[in-house]
Amino acid sequence: MLTDTQCKNAKAKERPYKLTDGNGLVLEVKPNGVKAWRYRFELAGKESMFAVGDYAPAPTGETPEEAEARRAGRRFTLAEAREERTRARALVKQGINPAHARQLDKIRAQQNAGNTFESVAREWVSLRDWEEVTKTRRIDTLARVAFPKIGALPVKQITPAHVLDVLKTAREKNGPSVADAVKRDISSVFDLAVSTLRADTDPVQPVRKALPANKTQHKRALEVQEIGQLMRDVEGHGGRHETRSAFMLMWLTLCRPSEAAEAEWAEFDLDAALWRIPAERMKKRKPHTIPLPAQAVSMLRALHGITGHLTHAFPGRDDRSKPMAVESFRQMLYTLKWSGKYSPHATRTTGSTRLNEMGFSSDWIERQLAHADTNAVRRSYNHAEHLDDRRRMMQQWADMLDAWRQGGSGNVTPIRTAA
Repeated sequence: MLTDTQCKNAKAKERPYKLTDGNGLVLEVKPNGVKAWRYRFELAGKESMFAVGDYAPAPTGETPEEAEARRAGRRFTLAEAREERTRARALVKQGINPAHARQLDKIRAQQNAGNTFESVAREWVSLRDWEEVTKTRRIDTLARVAFPKIGALPVKQITPAHVLDVLKTAREKNGPSVADAVKRDISSVFDLAVSTLRADTDPVQPVRKALPANKTQHKRALEVQEIGQLMRDVEGHGGRHETRSAFMLMWLTLCRPSEAAEAEWAEFDLDAALWRIPAERMKKRKPHTIPLPAQAVSMLRALHGITGHLTHAFPGRDDRSKPMAVESFRQMLYTLKWSGKYSPHATRTTGSTRLNEMGFSSDWIERQLAHADTNAVRRSYNHAEHLDDRRRMMQQWADMLDAWRQGGSGNVTPIRTAA
């Protein structure tokens, strides 16, 4: 049996020589001074030699992390080399060549390195039957919330503890709605990983109920007093000017959250007070023209001095070449303590409800919301899109928002009763 002192003091000679420890483990000392651990074994009647690694004296004051890194570089102390011998002997007893097992482990490690959460997540998004704008939005959310924590980890190594950390951080920084959305996406990514044999289980399942359920009433229309309070709260919000402006554009036009957040300057004709959204950015894949009330035109003209040189009216905070994230609305609402009472998607429900209550034509309202007419004959003859009628309606809607923000009733006589 060798001692560490013998290993440390072994001197190089003209020819390589071996010091025997026992049970097949030897220390080979080479002429260049390298000391290498070797394990001699017999398998199927044939003697072979397995290169365990190089000798390293027991370091003083080495941290566990440093020791792990040293062993990963296959540099072992005497005690560690004996542990490696024990593992190798166990493989030989099973009829497995330890050198072959190491090669297989290396292949698996390379496969795992290529199957990181980020790579599988991007693959999952690419396989979805979604429009490109939707795919980009989902990847952007994962890139902000999940990739910094688990993106570089192989999917097989991700545990429920990792997932819970992601969800807790997302809830604290972005609000419960974003945390819920990310939880669903992570679970879907693991559905793909499990079905393609790159992961064994979905680590989301054990922690899916660890955080309080999101009780946001997404579709509930806000009352007049609530609208006024929301307008005042957003107006006093100290966050990004672009986020507040995009949020107000959504309310002033009743567009979808993504349509506002991803708006491009080329879509606006401020002189004509029109916003023409191309088909590729619309949910129904049809172009949509929106009349802009005076308040929206004024706001956009002021914003043009800040972001007019960019493609997007509301650029991202970190990458100004991309639009702001839709989740910025939810994060702002979370900060303002509106999360759980209202989500951006309820804006259109609120606008439709209040405008119908005021007696405006349902045709105008549905066209403003870019909803397809269920009556095919009427739809085929509806070429005018009620643009002039909608222009007057949305100006009155903007005036009502101003009145509600100021605490008034905002009662406006509709220009025509509902048809």
